Amino acid sequence: MITKILVNSLAVLAIGYLLKGIRVKNYWTALGAAILLALVNAFVKPIVVFLTLPITIITLGLFLVVINALMLMLVEALLDGLEIKNFWWAVVFGILLSFVNVIFL
Repeated sequence: MITKILVNSLAVLAIGYLLKGIRVKNYWTALGAAILLALVNAFVKPIVVFLTLPITIITLGLFLVVINALMLMLVEALLDGLEIKNFWWAVVFGILLSFVNVIFL
């Protein structure tokens, strides 16, 4: 769990450098974002996925990308120092973060 949070924090920081629509203040903000994202994914995301199950089935799972972007925007709203310009930057951020998780974890 600690390894996953550390890898995610480095990924958040790196993606913040790569994308102009994402701004991460410093490493501590990235670490806070990774911890908060883990908590949101553990407690809020399962409820949202359950409530949106019909649309997720209709879109063959593609709606999960939207849910991931919304979870990232929730983290951004709760955390100072992390700024996501709009929904589409959150979608790209979520996709890149997912790739990093697949590769490294």
